[in-house]
Amino acid sequence: MKILVTGADGFIGSHLCEFLVQKGYQVKAFTMYNSFGNNGWLDTTAPETLKHIEFFAGDIRDPNGVRTAMKGVDVVLHLAALIAIPYSYHSPDSYIDTNIKGTLNVVQAARDFGIRVVHTSTSEVYGTAQYVPIDELHPLVGQSPYSASKIGADQLALSFYRSFELPVTVIRPFNTYGPRQSARAVIPTIIGQIAAGASEIKLGALTPTRDFNFVLDTVAGFEKAIHSEKAIGEVVNLGSNFEISIGDTAKMIADVMNKDVSILLDEQRLRPKDSEVDRLYASNSKAKELLGWQPKYGGLEGFKNGLTATVDWFIEPRNLAKYKTDTYNV
Repeated sequence: MKILVTGADGFIGSHLCEFLVQKGYQVKAFTMYNSFGNNGWLDTTAPETLKHIEFFAGDIRDPNGVRTAMKGVDVVLHLAALIAIPYSYHSPDSYIDTNIKGTLNVVQAARDFGIRVVHTSTSEVYGTAQYVPIDELHPLVGQSPYSASKIGADQLALSFYRSFELPVTVIRPFNTYGPRQSARAVIPTIIGQIAAGASEIKLGALTPTRDFNFVLDTVAGFEKAIHSEKAIGEVVNLGSNFEISIGDTAKMIADVMNKDVSILLDEQRLRPKDSEVDRLYASNSKAKELLGWQPKYGGLEGFKNGLTATVDWFIEPRNLAKYKTDTYNV
């Protein structure tokens, strides 16, 4: 089976490509074209894995490039997206073009070529939990331009299933973390500041809760979705069924790193009041039922194990050097 991964150069996409190679799939990586010939995080992949990956440099917003990349593949795992919430406040047009128009390009080509699509959603589409645990029937509430664009992309993908019987599955990961995560996310922000020697770390709101999921659990869910006929036309959460506040997450990271730190409120890191998602806590029963998936890093102990693996990666000097730990990354 030949699989195209869009957004392959990113955090989750690079782990997914490596995971699929290890499982014996033919992997084609759609990476963002740039003048440096940079393949993002896949440039750090071991050579013995890299030789099994075919690369296509393009732009998900370009329909011709997307069609060209999708020729000859059996499945597309569509991860390419703009995901930073603060950046969506001042550049929303780019989120519509990338997340919605990019998804349209994928599903249109998939329809023409008869390709199965696994489309990536986000727990942000639910907004603040109206009940917990959040299942797939929870109302969708766009509290940021980013989440609104993902709601649009999800519905567009599902409309191609309903209108044209395109085999589409929407995978909705809750807060994925792990090695290589962007510095704009809270866990790398905390680890990076502590690793750089800060005794006072700057954060935004501490009370919101998140359902964190280690990246290896997330990519395993994508792989299982490829083979689930029952998941066609469905939305499936990937979540740990465990919630923890940002403040308690910071304390746990400090404990893992054996550091005593205090937390300073940094106003620029706060979302607008009605845009902050105060609570995320996933139901993963549908993933267990349709995909046969459950997290290996679930619960408090699993989260601590995942954090330990993440810290071990970040504190390697060659990895930490890639991050600007003293800068707020939008």
